[in-house]
Amino acid sequence: MVGMEPTGHYWFNLAQQLKDHSMKIVLVNPFHVKRSKELDDNNPTKNDRKDPKTIAMLVKDGRYMEPYIPEGIYSELRTAMETRCQIVKQLNGIRNRVKRWLSIYFPEFNRVFGDWEGKAALIVLQDFPTPVRILEKGVEGIVERWKQDKLRGIGRKRAMCLIEAARQSVGVREGIMAAENDLLNMLENYKLQIQQYERTMNMVEQLVKQVPGLDEIVKIKGVGLVTAAGFIAEVGDISRFEHPKQIQKLAGLNIKENSSGKHKDKSSISKRGRRRLRSLLFQAIMPLVANNKGFQELHSYYTTRSQNPLKKKQSLVLLSCKLIRVFFALLTKGIAYDPDKMMNDIKRPLLQEAA
Repeated sequence: MVGMEPTGHYWFNLAQQLKDHSMKIVLVNPFHVKRSKELDDNNPTKNDRKDPKTIAMLVKDGRYMEPYIPEGIYSELRTAMETRCQIVKQLNGIRNRVKRWLSIYFPEFNRVFGDWEGKAALIVLQDFPTPVRILEKGVEGIVERWKQDKLRGIGRKRAMCLIEAARQSVGVREGIMAAENDLLNMLENYKLQIQQYERTMNMVEQLVKQVPGLDEIVKIKGVGLVTAAGFIAEVGDISRFEHPKQIQKLAGLNIKENSSGKHKDKSSISKRGRRRLRSLLFQAIMPLVANNKGFQELHSYYTTRSQNPLKKKQSLVLLSCKLIRVFFALLTKGIAYDPDKMMNDIKRPLLQEAA
């Protein structure tokens, strides 16, 4: 048995080599190492001689966990979804930088175009992004440039609005050449990231088709490809779980109690688990509550019931756990989604009241 502290990515290669040689790998929680390193000497010192001893002590006492290292399709899907997450972060960064650029050099741009990512708006930003360039181009020049890309539904009227906005602009006029170069760099990076995103999502679509039962998850109204693929990427092979509560704990959605003697504080979720899985479930439940009738009714019931009504955020956490149970049933039993079964939380109390 070999024990490790999973700090960063440095343990991946060693773990793979040990696994290939049929050696058992266990991990100790870095938080536990930090808390227990003072037990022997009452000293918060951290160094490369002290840490291995602390890790060995935790392993000896059985305070370790056996890591799940995804293989095959699950490893491919996890890597692909991590790549997607990185691309989305970079795209959001570029979008924020472009918005900042426009607010400095051409704040009136948003009056003409609601979204700078549209085809016509992108042409303007690439070819004549500043008010000076727009006025030099003129109405005819702008319309002619749009026609080169065969854009429909946009023409002289929009070009005249753009000219008027440029004429009245209060944007900064100094350092324009460097500013235009900065914008071009951002737009080139934006196009590259869009291409990478599309290629990655095409790969995800192909990988998802190989996971049994995932097509039933996507059929649920309000659940898309990203949610389904992200869930499998984080959870891995669903057959390694015996109960959905294990996945709930993996996501850090299990309830922790805060009490001492007669004092009982409010309960909360532990947040000890896969942060990305917890975030994905919470982001997935929002459109479900907005668009899926079954989840809408459950959310309404949890927040308005006569006994122990929940706050809206508490209800969303509870519905996230409900979503885990739904996904678990569809993936393990190979059945179709049945909204009536999901509504048992409402029906059972009503039956008890009737009795």
